[in-house]
Amino acid sequence: MNHITPLSYRNTAYSLLVILFALTTLAACTSREPDYLEQSLQLAGDNRGELEKVLEHYKDNPHKLAAARFLIENMPAHYSYKGDGIDGYYRDARGVFRTGLSPKQQADSTAYLAAVVYPGLEADTISDVRVATAEFLISNIDKAFTEWETRPWAAHLTFEQFCEWLLPYKVVNLQSLDGWRDTLSSYFTWGLNNMVHDDDTYETTINAANTIRNEINWRIKPFGIYYSAKGYPFLSASTMPYFTFGNCRDYVTLAVSTFRSVGIPAVIDETPYWGRYRAGHCWYTLLNNRGEELTSEWDVSSIPGGSFFTDKRIPKVYRNTFAINRERERYLNTSAYRHPFEVCQRDVTDQYFNTSDLEIPLLEDFRPVEEYAYIATFTAIGSDWSIVDFGYLKEGKAHFSRMGRNVLYLAMGYDGNSLRPISRPFILRTNGEVEYIVPDTSQLRSVNARRKYYQSKNVATMRKRILNGRVQCADRKDFSDAVTLYTIDNVLIPDKIALKADKPYRYWRYLSPEKSYGNIAELHFFDTAGTPISGTPISNIDNRDIINRAFDNDWLTNFDVSNPDGNWVGMDMGKGVSVASVRIVPRSDDNDIHPGDTYELRYWNKNNTWTSCGIKVADSNVLHYDDVPQGALMWIINHTRGMDERAFLIDEKGKVEWW
Repeated sequence: MNHITPLSYRNTAYSLLVILFALTTLAACTSREPDYLEQSLQLAGDNRGELEKVLEHYKDNPHKLAAARFLIENMPAHYSYKGDGIDGYYRDARGVFRTGLSPKQQADSTAYLAAVVYPGLEADTISDVRVATAEFLISNIDKAFTEWETRPWAAHLTFEQFCEWLLPYKVVNLQSLDGWRDTLSSYFTWGLNNMVHDDDTYETTINAANTIRNEINWRIKPFGIYYSAKGYPFLSASTMPYFTFGNCRDYVTLAVSTFRSVGIPAVIDETPYWGRYRAGHCWYTLLNNRGEELTSEWDVSSIPGGSFFTDKRIPKVYRNTFAINRERERYLNTSAYRHPFEVCQRDVTDQYFNTSDLEIPLLEDFRPVEEYAYIATFTAIGSDWSIVDFGYLKEGKAHFSRMGRNVLYLAMGYDGNSLRPISRPFILRTNGEVEYIVPDTSQLRSVNARRKYYQSKNVATMRKRILNGRVQCADRKDFSDAVTLYTIDNVLIPDKIALKADKPYRYWRYLSPEKSYGNIAELHFFDTAGTPISGTPISNIDNRDIINRAFDNDWLTNFDVSNPDGNWVGMDMGKGVSVASVRIVPRSDDNDIHPGDTYELRYWNKNNTWTSCGIKVADSNVLHYDDVPQGALMWIINHTRGMDERAFLIDEKGKVEWW
């Protein structure tokens, strides 16, 4: 989900919402229902006449008039770039797409355009209510209605569903006010226009969506670029069909825009943060002709309706809407702290999985200055906790709704100066029980940590491939006289495996077990003083690049061979040498404790802050600390490199539980 975040448009949007809320409050004080249409017309300023033209145009068509009212009432929260700069950027970006450069090179080029040629465009935005023309809105409404009324896969929509899943004139904020419906419906619809008119699948939403999805994948061949320096997102009709790289939000936006252009009802859902990861994610959801919401997992490459992240912990799921969330609008205008929640999102967490409504007792020393409380998950971004939702303070408790389970949380509040913890960290278990984490300072323990991040299924699978691997030495290069000095029988191997040969040998190797494909990241031999012994890398394969990966000191490159059996890699020492120990690093994600890196262990103390247990340089693949309170929530920071870190607990038996 990484992309340039147009924070300035949020600030401008907030200013306009302040005015909108003031008008709403005035209506409430006079015991009138808020007239959101009139409020939007007032906010339109000089553009009011354009919006009134739309209402006048549809005055004799109740359905389209209601659709126009829906758009105009919610328009103040939707923004576009202002000025000609964005058009220049899109023009130059299209030129980059035609260069034949690799996707990464194109991303670097558009990042340069954004940073050097067109800097600051995100600061030059304006609310759609002040710039949308009558011609544009009428064209959009008419085309949306045509798709709804003529496409068999849209016939099931109610009017309310139509307004959110098909009607909006843009899918995301800052999308250009242009003819994206015409462009996308003509560019990605060869397959749709040539579908077989069978009596089984033709009229189904899923069939139409998969036909479009396959064509998008075939035409643009999506390439994932998941770092921030790639320029502004491509949100115009002139760029959306042509960009060759992007992140999940880029491709989800393209998918939903294309779906809507041909009458396929779709929305964007997202989580601000995974329950055990530092970032969030977004995906698309379809409303099929049986009334089911079919979610994808990833971007346009995902088939909707399959299993949805069965192995992921998710605190919140929000649906991006065109309608303003009036509760969030009220929050943004009345809170003292004012976290930048998106005002056009709706909480749909309980539509995805089991959730809980929480009542969390406040710490006694907290004195609130507002009615709101905040709930955060551990992310290790910047410091530690990141907000995922707000709730309300009432009768000494913080109340939160629809919280995802099996997640570590912390309730927070604003005291007038800063946001601070107002509860102990707690785990919302899968059965709905709340378990508070309180360190026992009367019982101290030692901690021996081997990782700073939880082990995924893929990492665990790769690590197991060292089992039955052997360390051997020989006098002959073909190892026909090999002597086995060590056989790996446990994945928790020491950093340096002690070896004891009967005499010096010239050839030394790691022989991988059958069905393991090699699969080690590093192989190093040491003398009795712990000094690395150098030699010439050798192997049973001829690929020098793959061989060298075992000796390059990069734990993310691997000796990994396509043939599963009979693989080995080692050293020709040039003469007989005595090897005292060997380091074998299994293939992994490089989140094991890395000798030579600088680490810090922290634990969450009774004062609701982190206590450092000290900074030290790791001298092996196990990090040792003494005097850590029993039951404490811990966090290992690598000050040398990397970004993946998770909080964890260790029970009395030494079992690690990652959060």
